Amino acid sequence: MNSSDPTLLGTVSAVTGASVSVRLVESLSSGLAIIAGHTYRVGQVGSFVRIPQGYQDLYGVVCEVGATAAPQHFERDVVETSRWMRVELAGEAIGARFERGLSQHPNIGDTVHIVTEGDLRRIYGGRGDDQVEIGHLASAENIAVRLSLDNLVTRHSAILGSTGSGKSTTVASLLRSIVKPGGSDRGSPAARILLLDIHGEYASALADVARVYSASPQTNELPLFVPYWALEAGELLDLLVGTLSDNHEIAFTDKIQELKEKRLALKPILGVDPSSLTVDTPIPFSLKQLWYELIDFETTTFTGAQRDVPALVAEGSADKLAPPRYQPHAIGSAGPYLNTAAKGIRRQLNLLRSRLLDRRYDFILHPGPWEPNLKGEIERDLPELLQGWLGHDRQITILDLSSVPSSVLVRLISSILRIVYEALFWSREKTEGGILRPLLVVMEEAHRYLGAGGDSAASDIVKRIAKEGRKYGVGAMLVSQRPAEVDETVLSQCGTLIALRLANPADRSRVKGALPDNLAGLMDLLPVLRTGEAIIAGEAARLPVRCRVTLPSEGYQPRSADPEVTEAWAKRRVAEGYDRMVASWRAQSTRAVANNTVIQRKPIKDSPDDQGGKV
Repeated sequence: MNSSDPTLLGTVSAVTGASVSVRLVESLSSGLAIIAGHTYRVGQVGSFVRIPQGYQDLYGVVCEVGATAAPQHFERDVVETSRWMRVELAGEAIGARFERGLSQHPNIGDTVHIVTEGDLRRIYGGRGDDQVEIGHLASAENIAVRLSLDNLVTRHSAILGSTGSGKSTTVASLLRSIVKPGGSDRGSPAARILLLDIHGEYASALADVARVYSASPQTNELPLFVPYWALEAGELLDLLVGTLSDNHEIAFTDKIQELKEKRLALKPILGVDPSSLTVDTPIPFSLKQLWYELIDFETTTFTGAQRDVPALVAEGSADKLAPPRYQPHAIGSAGPYLNTAAKGIRRQLNLLRSRLLDRRYDFILHPGPWEPNLKGEIERDLPELLQGWLGHDRQITILDLSSVPSSVLVRLISSILRIVYEALFWSREKTEGGILRPLLVVMEEAHRYLGAGGDSAASDIVKRIAKEGRKYGVGAMLVSQRPAEVDETVLSQCGTLIALRLANPADRSRVKGALPDNLAGLMDLLPVLRTGEAIIAGEAARLPVRCRVTLPSEGYQPRSADPEVTEAWAKRRVAEGYDRMVASWRAQSTRAVANNTVIQRKPIKDSPDDQGGKV
């Protein structure tokens, strides 16, 4: 062993599985080492080490430093007079090729060395492969951190961190690194990323590389429409009328099936065989017509000897949601008589009518050119919808859901994901499908609709994407500030974890449990990470790494910064208009205005002789 080697840290003293106890050499007196003009921190938790094995090198991450890292069976005086490190082995390199996992283990007495910049180039590879540069090592600013784009998308990922830890900035920086605007390096001109923006933070940050759809569009934004008839019948009915008994559900689904058959008979639709039509086939039909025909059946009364003559007073209007009126039924045998075949769904039909009249649900129940008329005819079909979301000339699509009512948010997210996933699933053998042109779905505030043990429609479709999406080219990226509240099944499917600062013990415990590598000691750093600093482990990172994420340039950062309290409170107050506050509240729009129309009346002259005529 050459003690003059500047990269030497110590020797292997014990090996247990992938965990190695290292006894530091006595000559190591400083926490810094200068090698080939570069400064390296020595023995820091989260730093890398190299253990030579002849033609092969093993690489690991320092997870613990101090006397507690010593093997338990060592004598106390030996432990107290020595310095120790515990290293978790993560991969090996033969020549210039690095591979995760181990084919052999080190021996007692093998030397342990600092990982230099040359070693990291060997691990991460050059710029010509699938590596995406996202930042630099927290301990060495001159060493770039790169992730595998292939594994990041296909094996799913999660970005986790407490409020204020830099999640939104990390997401914006990561997406910008993937698409690389301006033509820098290779870039990804055909990238396809769908971002569900719950708080409206990303429109300004990614405006030059994204197309924005919003339920309440502003300048340079497009209206967001989600056609209700593209949903599965069960999911649609849950949105419209809530939970139904089996008999009541059959009443609705039979009528939906009937309306879809009528629409198909009116004009054939490409790809639809009438013999294989189901209630879940995405065929347009009118909700107004559905409501009208069902309420007509429920409220009909009859007269006549055979009780088969409808006692109709007024027809009503399906388009205006006006119900038909019948003579009220009479007690006894005189008639009119009730419809004994009625299903007893008046309450549910009243709720359906209420939903159709509620303007907050227009984006899904009255989807603009995708809203069918009473015959089921539409101006635009699903190809135009998917073309707008997935086929435009920019790499990112942002769906701004900040103005969507919280009561319908989970169902809306479920609807969007189901439409996209089903389309990519069934087109998997076509050039527009996910295999030949994959899709990355970024889900902000994932804990709001992926609760632990949840059985919501959103949770079901995300679980399906997490379990099956890799095979069909659909990748998921979860973003959450409360990983403890995210369903464990979904989180366990995330092959790459980007963990920012987490102070809550329950959140840290969930992250530790989901880690693909044995890095519990490294995760103990989570409470003390700086803003914008993350520990990255999993499929996309060739080695677990503590990374400082590159900040987006000024003007391209998400609208998630903390308010400047001191500066705001130190200013002199100006004139305030609380009518504007209430106007925004009532309009459910942050940009609503309250304008009072004031008409000023002034005297006018009809002629030179008339000096005082007034209007």
